[in-house]
Amino acid sequence: MSLGGCSLPQSRQNPASPQPLSISPQSDRTAAIPANPTDPNFVVAAVQKVGPAVVRINAARTVSSQIPDEFDDPVMRRFFGSAPPARRVERGTGSGFIINANGQILTNSHVVNGADTVSVTLKDGRDFRGEVVGEDPVTDVAVIKIDASELPVVPIGNSSVLQPGEWVIAIGNPLGLDNTVTAGIISATDRSSSAIGVADKRVGFIQTDTAINPGNSGGPLLNARGEVIGMNTAIISGAQGLGFAIPINTVQGIAQQLITKGKVDHSYLGVQMVTLTPEIREQLEVESRGRIRVAANQGILLTRIVPNSPADDAGLQAGDVIQSINNSPVTKTEQVQQLVERAAVGSQLQLTIQRGQKSSQVAVTLESLPAQQRDQ
Repeated sequence: MSLGGCSLPQSRQNPASPQPLSISPQSDRTAAIPANPTDPNFVVAAVQKVGPAVVRINAARTVSSQIPDEFDDPVMRRFFGSAPPARRVERGTGSGFIINANGQILTNSHVVNGADTVSVTLKDGRDFRGEVVGEDPVTDVAVIKIDASELPVVPIGNSSVLQPGEWVIAIGNPLGLDNTVTAGIISATDRSSSAIGVADKRVGFIQTDTAINPGNSGGPLLNARGEVIGMNTAIISGAQGLGFAIPINTVQGIAQQLITKGKVDHSYLGVQMVTLTPEIREQLEVESRGRIRVAANQGILLTRIVPNSPADDAGLQAGDVIQSINNSPVTKTEQVQQLVERAAVGSQLQLTIQRGQKSSQVAVTLESLPAQQRDQ
């Protein structure tokens, strides 16, 4: 699995002065396009309306190449001296889209991650210096600000009503080819991050067969009406017809926090877990030579408890099986992730767990996700 576009380490820039996230789905420049997929030119209409608000993002950072360990020893330094680390500039390109006429732009976090400089090129050829207002590696969303006004903006749709089979359109700058348009359908919705190989991301992805390549990252995924319903973000290496986008409803919620606070607070439980299946039970018993036996037939098996985490403080142990959270049964790890993500930092979750043959209730108070885990 790879996240398309450029991949640079986490940036620690100070957030700009907060500005409200102002997105107007209906305006003179962003009026929604009537959906008429039977019209062979409906893609053309969507692109002509939205294309001017899609931008190219160039990011650069300076990196140091460390000398190999075998050359970094006292004997070698005695004869040859100490060579300073070599420095080079890494560059990457991604896409983005303008959501506010005063220069607020959305893109992927991994497009600007760790960048020393960010520049934004509009479709009309104008270049601007970009400032990273904030980024969230956990959802792979970032906000950039440029000093401009009266810019074209994209219309925003509703990603919660999407259905497999709907037409979608992607606009971006794949492989350095600016303003590239591809089209296809929605293949699936709410595809879990673990299912596509990026388990550290807290997103239920839109899956599409629309061609998405490196450089498309951060660009818009449109519905047939020309409304943005997702942010293109990921591809599976070696696969064809498998692209993924972050639902725009998720993007908007994250962007609002980045703009107002410069960061996003994610709730944290502090466990590693797997969905319990008969195969997992059997594998666990075989590999432990019978020392570990799980009595539960289904639920969420905790395989590790992070030290000093909320789960650790609440007394949870590896081998416990979560049966329900707040009286809602859980049978897949994605359900636990969603419930934790939706709960506020500082709130309490009531877990029903099975330990051996016994069932009990455990209250866990969620904390904010530690910074070092956000960047992994």
